[in-house]
Amino acid sequence: MSKTMQTNPMIRLIINILIVLLCLAVILPFMHILALAFNSGKDAATGGIWFFPRAFSLENFQEVFKQDNLLTGLGISIFRTVLGTTLGIFLMSMCAWALAIRELPGNGKITFFIFFTMLFGGGTIPYYLVLSELGLTNSIWVYVIPSLYSVTNILLLRSAFKQLPMSIVEAARIDGMSEFKIFTSMVLPMSKPTLATVSLFTAVGHWNDWFAGSFYVRRPEIKPLATILQDMLTRQAGLADILLRSGGGDAAYQQLESIQVTGQSLQMATIIVVILPIVILYPFIQKYFVQGITIGSVKE
Repeated sequence: MSKTMQTNPMIRLIINILIVLLCLAVILPFMHILALAFNSGKDAATGGIWFFPRAFSLENFQEVFKQDNLLTGLGISIFRTVLGTTLGIFLMSMCAWALAIRELPGNGKITFFIFFTMLFGGGTIPYYLVLSELGLTNSIWVYVIPSLYSVTNILLLRSAFKQLPMSIVEAARIDGMSEFKIFTSMVLPMSKPTLATVSLFTAVGHWNDWFAGSFYVRRPEIKPLATILQDMLTRQAGLADILLRSGGGDAAYQQLESIQVTGQSLQMATIIVVILPIVILYPFIQKYFVQGITIGSVKE
């Protein structure tokens, strides 16, 4: 069957067409976002913008970068992403390696307890009260400490560690190597694809998180970039409604006509600003990401 698929020109044509369609399904929406981001918001509001800007403008990005605390928010986002990802990967890896050891007493029960927390949560209000009692609310550490552990990532790392050749680990133990040395010198280097995958998941989660800064932090100087941009979008979206409800009549409509940046165009520019660092980073770890995401699909 495999040889037939390779030699039959009709089947190869169908496969190539499907691949092209899948590529277009990914590329075209991104081109649409770029077109709206680089198009005048007032012009885009009339419709007809698909994959190329009709009235090229940088006003949307200028509006984004007008935020006073944008650089501070960028620094907070970089801080939480780097520190949260580094500490999180190290701690989750240690937890996953312990669960991957069959000799660990109560291994199955501990794994079930960890998995149970992924199915049922305590709720937003109890979670807020816990953070408040720990002194994490209105603090920069609310971005890092609660996100150090992820059940999904722990289970993914555990599956990867269980596929490592335990004979090498046993040989290292016989030679007198400590468990921590085995973990740092052997387990982590042999698990680079999975670590890269989990690192990407964790970093993207930190970078895109606006919820924590919006609900658990009141100090504007420690709000991350995603929260600042989300607040900006909220203000922009409510501007037109306020003008129309203010009873200003023709004056309100004239003020609306003078606005060149709309909520939709500003949203598209914000999307580009937020995802640009991830898009730049992804090609450097793509090889490890593809290997790590398919972990468990092939058995020895």
